[in-house]
Amino acid sequence: MWEFWRRHKRKVYVTVGVLGSGYFLYKLYNAHRRKLSDLERELADQRRSEELIKSQVKSHFENIQRIADSTTLPHVMRCLSSQIEEELDLAHLTERLMKGKDLPNSLTAAEKLELWERLKILSFTRMVLSLWVTTLLSLYIRVQVNILGRHLYIDTARGIGSSGQLDEADLIDRNDQQRFLASADYLTTFGLPTLISSFEAATSEVLKGKQLKDFFNTTVLHDTIIQILNTFMSTASPHQWLGFFMPEDSKQNSVDVSFSTGSTDLSNASKFEQLMQETQAVLSSAEFCNIVEISLKAAVDVLMEDIRVLCGEANLTSGMPLAKLLPRIAHMDQILLEEPNRNRYIQVIQDIPEVEIFFTLLYASSPSS
Repeated sequence: MWEFWRRHKRKVYVTVGVLGSGYFLYKLYNAHRRKLSDLERELADQRRSEELIKSQVKSHFENIQRIADSTTLPHVMRCLSSQIEEELDLAHLTERLMKGKDLPNSLTAAEKLELWERLKILSFTRMVLSLWVTTLLSLYIRVQVNILGRHLYIDTARGIGSSGQLDEADLIDRNDQQRFLASADYLTTFGLPTLISSFEAATSEVLKGKQLKDFFNTTVLHDTIIQILNTFMSTASPHQWLGFFMPEDSKQNSVDVSFSTGSTDLSNASKFEQLMQETQAVLSSAEFCNIVEISLKAAVDVLMEDIRVLCGEANLTSGMPLAKLLPRIAHMDQILLEEPNRNRYIQVIQDIPEVEIFFTLLYASSPSS
């Protein structure tokens, strides 16, 4: 045995070394393969979890969008339409003028002129106010929905990251969601009377030199509408028009910043307060002001198309007396404040490329806290 060991011990050592190395490499490879398999399973589980998050958040956001489009905006538009018609009622003016026509001695010349002047101011006020409200309200509610949707996505992702369970994600309380969306009612509940007064003052300023016998063609009417809008927007201090849409206390702790680059400390605010303050910051931004300007110009173009149809293309192109134009203008608010699903003004505004980009960036942005 000793002789055998002496002659073959090198081979034995080599054989044992090779077998041991092979076994070690096998165990190492097997462990590495198990780790790769575990990692692949973890990645697959993570992908499934991310897809679940995305699908649930997308579904939730789409539900909120549908609520805004089918409930919030139609409700506010209906309230606005009835309130504007009530506050800027033209029936009593037209009735008195008709009575004066049937009974010539019932009105003096001065009284007739005063009634016509009042009818002129109120007709233009109703039309331009309705145009501005439709444009701004549709943009305002879209700002709300995009901010809320972004918060839902971020909160869900954070909840998944910390708890690993979608049901445990700290989503915004539904009461806060409803309260936030319902804040769009502030305009009809509190802001409209002052807004009407401001527009009436702007309209009076622009129309004070316009006579009922003056001929209005497409260009003159277009310029008059733009002048009323510019006068209204310029007479107030920057962003003062926000007071028509939001209560003052929602703006006390917010700052005037660019939504894409600014930073607002909202760490101590409630979810509802955060949503309101972010909304105010967006509405105060230079980007949103630019979107408002672009949207109003597009809405005015659509308005001119509708008025041309009502008046007849040839009539408005060649020009017609202001007194004859007023009845068409007086009823434009009914078209401007139509239900959102039939309102082509809202659709035109939503389809503007700059508006689509703005809301894409708004949804993707994440303000610092």
